[in-house]
Amino acid sequence: MERYSVASSNIASIGYDAPSQVLEVEFLNGTIYQYYGVPENMYGQLMQAGSKGRFLNSYIKNAYGYSRVG
Repeated sequence: MERYSVASSNIASIGYDAPSQVLEVEFLNGTIYQYYGVPENMYGQLMQAGSKGRFLNSYIKNAYGYSRVG
């Protein structure tokens, strides 16, 4: 999955696969998580958010299943 670098104090890059609704987040410490069943509009909101880390914590982390992949 292709990820795009973002301006964030704790997130390095974010990617999204629309057909499978998988959101992939790479943190600055090198860990990578995939979140499952994330709607495309939620990905869009995340990418537009002023604070991507705050948005991830508030709307994605506890709302969707996830696994660490790296």
